[in-house]
Amino acid sequence: MSVTPQRSVISKILQDDIVKLANKGERIDGRAFDEYRKIKITTGFVEKAEGSALVELGSTRVLVGVKVETGTPFPDTPDEGVLSVTAELVPLASESFEPGPPNEDSIALARFVDRGIRESKAIDLKELCLEPGKKVHVVMIDVYVLDHSGNLIDASALAALAALLNTKFPACKVEDGQVVKTGEMRQLPVREQPIATTLAVLNGKLLLDPDLQEEQATGTYISFVSLEDG
Repeated sequence: MSVTPQRSVISKILQDDIVKLANKGERIDGRAFDEYRKIKITTGFVEKAEGSALVELGSTRVLVGVKVETGTPFPDTPDEGVLSVTAELVPLASESFEPGPPNEDSIALARFVDRGIRESKAIDLKELCLEPGKKVHVVMIDVYVLDHSGNLIDASALAALAALLNTKFPACKVEDGQVVKTGEMRQLPVREQPIATTLAVLNGKLLLDPDLQEEQATGTYISFVSLEDG
């Protein structure tokens, strides 16, 4: 998935330069083809959230907040908690982002983050069941793109994982059909750590962690999720 502003005459010149450099085995910012930009992770960024993390990938910044509430399970998974992921492309993050309801790009970003967590079984959803078919914990992951300088997928997936790993919420139990807090805090049951990797394909060459200029120069991407054991 790529979210890029409209291309200008200046960016077209840069695109040509990026292609020429790639053909020589170079990148416009001096990185190797297999080199990430500097990564910084700050956890506990939002005090009122059960978990949160700010990831800075170069100049790309993504904030993720996690809230945990109680609700009802889905009929086809009565003994599992519920996972929900939303993404917002904050208008100040890029001139191409506009206020309003979620668009195709924000929906695609949320789906990728959701799929990476869900299919890797990163969270043990069965441990979030309070009463099968009736009461479960609902984990809501909100992704906010604050600055878009390329590769939103990797930054968002990493921020989501970091936020989940520092999520703590009140332990609950069901008494007489009602959910009551036990007075203790519990850690979110994170069992796997999925990491997203995005490569831009440019003239047959693979560029790890494409920045915004490199995204504008190519329209082909490969994004995948891997676990610690490969």
